[in-house]
Amino acid sequence: MATRLQTVVLETRDPQALARFYAELLGVRITRVDDAWVDIGDDGTTRLSFQHAPGHEPPTWPDDTASMQIHLDFDVDDIDESEAAALALGATRLPWDSAQEVDQGLRSASEGGFRVYTDPAGHPFCLCWGDG
Repeated sequence: MATRLQTVVLETRDPQALARFYAELLGVRITRVDDAWVDIGDDGTTRLSFQHAPGHEPPTWPDDTASMQIHLDFDVDDIDESEAAALALGATRLPWDSAQEVDQGLRSASEGGFRVYTDPAGHPFCLCWGDG
């Protein structure tokens, strides 16, 4: 039996705005817009989709009383350049990165690194470099 991931769907109060954020961040195009649904990407990539959820409340992670639930990891060639682009598009950097995980013994210093952000709707994502 062959199973493949078709799309990852993020709920948001404004699916068109969040789709524009990720389309710009990833350099892909918006491929479908319906009343409450927007897709980005194409048949050659896993799509990201955005579903209207009027009551969406973003996770409060890294608050210890709540988890991220889900987050996206993106490989980048230049972390500083990618961070600048993400922040210019409306991302927010969270106070967590790979250095903290090294300090806590959760990863080795020889592994690649990452920085954690939230998108404009509050979903966490990581920009990763090296083996991050």
